[in-house]
Amino acid sequence: MNPSEQLRDRLEGLLADLEGGLIERHREVRLILLAALAGEHSLLLGPPGTAKSELARRLHLAFAEARYFERLLTRFSVPEELFGPLSIRALEEDRYERHTAGFLPEASIAFIDEVFKANSAILNALLTLLNEREFDNGAGRIHCPLISTIGASNEVPDDEVAAAFFDRFLLRIPVSPVSGEGFRALLALPPLDAGRTIFDGALRAAEREALIRRAIGVALPPEVTDRMVELRAWLAGHDIAVSDRRWVKVAGLLRTAAASEARDTVSPWDLTLLPGCLGRDEAEQQLVRDWLTARLGVREAYAPPRLERVVAAFEAQLLAERNADDLDYDEEGRLRMTDAQLAGEVNDMKGGSQALRMTYTRKRRYGDTHIGARTGQLDALLARIDGYRTELAEVRDDFVHYRAGSLWLDRPLADAIDANLTAIAAALDDFTVRARACHAGFEALPRLPDDPGIAPEPVICEPFEE
Repeated sequence: MNPSEQLRDRLEGLLADLEGGLIERHREVRLILLAALAGEHSLLLGPPGTAKSELARRLHLAFAEARYFERLLTRFSVPEELFGPLSIRALEEDRYERHTAGFLPEASIAFIDEVFKANSAILNALLTLLNEREFDNGAGRIHCPLISTIGASNEVPDDEVAAAFFDRFLLRIPVSPVSGEGFRALLALPPLDAGRTIFDGALRAAEREALIRRAIGVALPPEVTDRMVELRAWLAGHDIAVSDRRWVKVAGLLRTAAASEARDTVSPWDLTLLPGCLGRDEAEQQLVRDWLTARLGVREAYAPPRLERVVAAFEAQLLAERNADDLDYDEEGRLRMTDAQLAGEVNDMKGGSQALRMTYTRKRRYGDTHIGARTGQLDALLARIDGYRTELAEVRDDFVHYRAGSLWLDRPLADAIDANLTAIAAALDDFTVRARACHAGFEALPRLPDDPGIAPEPVICEPFEE
């Protein structure tokens, strides 16, 4: 087993340790650990009492030799609470410096509760520390060993300074109270162990740095970037703003996810990580999930709405040709008339002059060329649908394989994608049945005794290609 595979197995064990004793926190545990591995920060959004602080404390246990810092902020908080007290000796020497030992500038994992209640002075100082891993202490700037910060809040900020700080958290993770199904399990949990130690499989700094180096070499293939380009345009159309800086960080997170699973290429399925990166709140994240559910693994050409229009166009054309009437002519090319018309017995209602009514019709007949052209179009459509069915089967097999080996996949989103792919497969079967029925219907149209050799106009529908 190579080092990458060994790391993956250890991460799987760490995730089990992080999740142990927690109810319905599978997604949250995975996202905060992945963010930390990528050197990014996470924001937990939810009401009090939903294990937000517990998640941060456990994350600290996943990293060996990591120092932990935790603080609850209020609107009365002062910088000393986060960055350390001023040095009296330094002040006596006309220097403005802080004692940072034990405070945020020297922490590896930090938890800041009610983070947006801090004043602008604290938030501005935090911006540099979180983004650059540096802290201005007096006349100098010191490097900070920060791996990841977990912020917590009940709501998304709306003022300008807090919004800029909000953007520093790559993952925004809504946290809800446990469901009715999980409540009984919650009540049965034993008390938390206050004397917990670092997890046995905790990562050392050298291992995390090696993962970061491997992630840099992970490829981002065109099929992934194409989806991201498509999603970026879709988000802009729905007034969901995502900065260029955030997109760059998202690409880094995807590479880290792939590297942690011993892969050298980002998979399109890794895009399931995007809702928490792109949506500001649960509502926006659900919009992204819905888009991913509909688009991942699906080429537009075989999306059911598009094929529905194509098949429906053939059905409408068949109905029109079945119901089409022609005037009836005899063998000499003269209009065939009824016996009453030939006897001159048709009068208008006022007893005026006799008038011939050319109303004798028959069902339209079609030549072999016409019918052959229609069935040829349907043969092409059936071949294309069959190709889509084969392609979709390969996509579904790939998703099953990815799902079995993924550490980070969101289970509800995976279930939604699987259900969508299953529904598309069923729709392709239905389109095949309907297209074959159209084929048989055109074959059964009344035929001319001789083929005039004129091909019909094509059925008006969308082209098959993307």
